Amino acid sequence: MTREWFTIAELAGLSLPDLPPSERQLARAAKAWDAHARKRAGRGGGLEYHIDALPAAARLKLQIMAAQQDKAERAKSPIREALWARYNALPETHKIMCEGRLKALLEALEMEAAGLSQTAAMQLAASRHDVSLATIYNWFGMVANIERADWLPALAPNFAATAKRADCHPDAWDFLKSDYLRNSKSGFSSCYRRMQDAAKKKNWAPIPDERSLRRRFKAEVPETVIILARDGEEKAKKLFPAQRRSRLHLHAMQAVNMDGHKLDVFVRVPWLDKPARLYLIGIQDLYSGKVLAWRLTDAETWEAVRLVIGDMVEQFGIPDKIFLDNGRAFASKWITGGARTRFRFKIREEDPRGLLTTLGVETIWTTPYSGQSKPIERAWRDLAEEISKHPYCDGAYTGNNPMAKPENYGKAAVPLDGFRDHVAREIARHNARTGRKAVACKGRSFDETFTASMEDLSWVVRWPTEGQKSLWLLASDVVRAQRGSGEIHFQGNRYWNVALNAHAGQKVTLRFDPDKLHQPIQVYDLKNRLICEAACIEDTGFDNQDAARHHARLRRDHIKSVKAATETHKKLTAQELADILARGEQATAPQPARPAITRIANGNLATALQHAPAEPAEEIDFNNTFGQALRVISGGLDD
Repeated sequence: MTREWFTIAELAGLSLPDLPPSERQLARAAKAWDAHARKRAGRGGGLEYHIDALPAAARLKLQIMAAQQDKAERAKSPIREALWARYNALPETHKIMCEGRLKALLEALEMEAAGLSQTAAMQLAASRHDVSLATIYNWFGMVANIERADWLPALAPNFAATAKRADCHPDAWDFLKSDYLRNSKSGFSSCYRRMQDAAKKKNWAPIPDERSLRRRFKAEVPETVIILARDGEEKAKKLFPAQRRSRLHLHAMQAVNMDGHKLDVFVRVPWLDKPARLYLIGIQDLYSGKVLAWRLTDAETWEAVRLVIGDMVEQFGIPDKIFLDNGRAFASKWITGGARTRFRFKIREEDPRGLLTTLGVETIWTTPYSGQSKPIERAWRDLAEEISKHPYCDGAYTGNNPMAKPENYGKAAVPLDGFRDHVAREIARHNARTGRKAVACKGRSFDETFTASMEDLSWVVRWPTEGQKSLWLLASDVVRAQRGSGEIHFQGNRYWNVALNAHAGQKVTLRFDPDKLHQPIQVYDLKNRLICEAACIEDTGFDNQDAARHHARLRRDHIKSVKAATETHKKLTAQELADILARGEQATAPQPARPAITRIANGNLATALQHAPAEPAEEIDFNNTFGQALRVISGGLDD
């Protein structure tokens, strides 16, 4: 809601247009605003002035600032964290239900954007997903006032009229069009006569006259199609005016583009016996030209694409648009069969396009090897020079084509770890180099241009929540937690969290970053519900006493916390339990059982029984009978 009342000091601090810059000058100008003034409530008193007293430009600037502030506050809302925390705790069946609802809403929005009315789009989406129209409206109500990137957790739990055509057999019509749309450029009359000959052999009927089919052909087949089919692609391109693209209207992180480049360097990798040439997959900000995130991989796979997108989102935020090649590494759901990957374990196939759709990023497919549609290819040209021809790679450089091999081709190969550091240095140097001639840079570096745009409050960048991080981490096949502590052994590392005690010996699923296996991993149960985030347990030297003391202290702290939790649940002692059970009950001795057959007692025992007082059987204290008998017998023996 726009604020309406301001003091002189507040207006001076906002630097509004058409207002004096200093507080003293504002106070003199405010004498004409008495009709819109009131006494300020609160400590200090003074006057404050209504927004209607300000010039139009100043009022507009205040409204824009208020809208930006509201948008920023919504982006930081704790409701987002709660939504994703609840979504991560759902079983897989409920998550699939959320995805289906999101797909229905997206389809409705896409159809509405294509020209259908809102009601028609809703009805069509409802029909496709076998739900009622009211259900679709209810789902839209669930995501009202929710950011687009958070629709998935919030949902927990063109018919165009066909123009009239000349009455012609469809096979004959296809024959005529196919014959005419050839590079041979046959005349329409020749094609029509050949079609008539074919119609007689195939018994195609009816066949209209040539003039009717000419009119139909002109009405149905675009001129561009005719030129492309008969004259070729190059001439068809000339029908479209040359494009001059400007990026000045964009903002940092508003749109990015992504691509991969095969580096001309031999690298020694631990998973192959011979050196390999790696791909550099990266994302570039379209406004500033800065390379935001990158990874090295031996194949363009969806795993690498997913992780690079995650690196960008974690560090810089969620863009609105992303430009991608329509290639298998970026668009396909599945990895090419038999392709080698750098990961020596099984990974679940997941669609990187699904990640972008869930985050609310618009995907735009571009032409491969088109520098005009993907400026990152211009960056690859610079980086290929700086990375591959650097003295560090001397002897390992392969040349950019088989005819340009250097004299020392194949003489050396650089190690993977060192090459990764080398690429990081060169990309950082590429981003920091000043004197850039791009219109947005104006002589600044990519880093400076990007930072200045991010500090501009006219655009608010969306940021991910911790719960969204699981969307781009890779998911492994199920592994079994160790018995006892529940620790997880994965890729030579050990991971543990106290929550794994309850899952010891059970199968779980891991989500992880393969390049950061020493960082905590996320652990899910078989229903895809988040259990915990398990930290990596590092091995220590056998004689490292400091590490031993640190481990012992952590174990003592763990035992103390478990004992404290035990005390919160175990509120009664054993004695208190016994007292509760015995309360209100009177202790009575059990009655001795009388034998069915008796015999005459002999000796001192008979004498003792004769002298014993006669009492009713039911009043005998059975617990003392044996002791009394022993005393009587003992006395008889003494006599």
